[in-house]
Amino acid sequence: MSNAGAGRNGIALTERQRIAWLRLIRSDNVGPATFRDLINQFGSAETAIELLPELSRRGGSTRAIRIASVAEAEKELASAHHFGARFLGIGEPGYPPALRQIDGAPPLLAVKGNPALGTVPSLGIVGSRNASISGTKFAAMIARDVGHAGYSIISGLARGIDTAAHRASLGTGTIAALAGGLDQPYPPENVGLLEEITEGNGLAISEMPFGWEPRARDFPRRNRLIAGVSLGLAVVEAAARSGSLITARYAADFGRLVFAVPGSPLDPRCHGTNGLLKDGAIVTTEPQDILQALAPLSRIDLFTPPRVEEPGEHDAGTTEAPPNERDRVRITDALGPTPVEIDDIIRHTGLSASAVYLLLLELDLAGRLHRHAGGLVSLSSGE
Repeated sequence: MSNAGAGRNGIALTERQRIAWLRLIRSDNVGPATFRDLINQFGSAETAIELLPELSRRGGSTRAIRIASVAEAEKELASAHHFGARFLGIGEPGYPPALRQIDGAPPLLAVKGNPALGTVPSLGIVGSRNASISGTKFAAMIARDVGHAGYSIISGLARGIDTAAHRASLGTGTIAALAGGLDQPYPPENVGLLEEITEGNGLAISEMPFGWEPRARDFPRRNRLIAGVSLGLAVVEAAARSGSLITARYAADFGRLVFAVPGSPLDPRCHGTNGLLKDGAIVTTEPQDILQALAPLSRIDLFTPPRVEEPGEHDAGTTEAPPNERDRVRITDALGPTPVEIDDIIRHTGLSASAVYLLLLELDLAGRLHRHAGGLVSLSSGE
C-alpha cells in the first residue's frame, strides 16, 4: 500500500503563525470547533487573538478572558523541541488525513516519532485493560496481520489489549494516542513501550499541552483521536461500561467501520463487544474480516484540502460589522438547553449565516455556549 500522496495539498505554517495558533488553542474557552470558526471568521489566529476580549465581552462575560501569551507558546514549543517532538497544524504535511475530516479535529497535534506514519491508512484496536490471554493473543494477531497488509495500528497505550496491539505492530508501524502531554505517558509501566514506539517505526500523538498529567476526563478526548485517525476500529473484549465503547461511539459518529470480536456471554469483559454486535458491528473472527472490509476505504483519497487554513502572512482576513444587541437577543431567545442545528438557528432567526456564527462565537468565548457532537449547540446550563 503506497502513501505517495502524503502531504499533498499540505500548507506549512510559518513560525509566527504556529505561535499564534498555539496561543489561540491554549486560551480560555477556545476548543477545536471554536478555533476553526475563529480562523474562518477573521482570517488568522493573530486577528482572532486581538478580538477575543471584545468578543467575550459582547457574549456576556463579566470577567476578562485568559489569553495564552507569546512567552507561554514559545516555552511550550521549546519543550517540544527539547523532547524531540513538534507541532503539526491541521493543514500541514504529515497531519493524519483521516483525522482532518472529523468535526472538532485538533488544530495542532503534538507528534514524536515518524510523522509519515500518520498519513498511512490506519486501524484502531482497543479493548479491556484486564484482558484475557486469548484476548491479547487475538488482538496481537489482528495487529500483526493488518500491519503486514500495509496499515498502521493506532491504540491508546493502555494495559491489556492496547499494549498487545502496539507490541505486535512495532515492526510495521504503530501509533500511540496519549491522554496527557507527550511527556506524561500513562500508565507508567508503558513508558518503555512508548520509547520503543517513538524511537522505531512508530509515532506518538497528543493534543494536550506538554506537562499535562492525564485526568479521567482527558481519556475520552484520547479515544476521539484513535477513532479519528483510523478508517476502522476493532474492539477486543470490552465491558458494558468502558472507554472502548466510548471509542466505538466516536468511530460510528465519524463514519468509521466498527469491528467487534464475539466472546462468552458469561465473561463480563465481552458484554460490551457482544452488545456492539447486536447494534450492527462487523463480526470479526479473523483478521481477514477486517482486511476485506477496509480494502475499499483505503482507496479513498483522504488528502483533501484542510478545513482550517490561514491566508498568507500579508493577506488580510475579512471582517464585517458586528451584529447589534437586538440580534443577540434573538439568538439567545432561540437557544435553550436542548441541542439544535446551526442551520435551524439561521432559519428561525432570519439572520445571515455569518451573523449567526459570529454571535455563537461570542457566546462560546463567554462560556455561555455548549457544543455537542454533530455540530449541535445549546445554551450552557444555568442560562
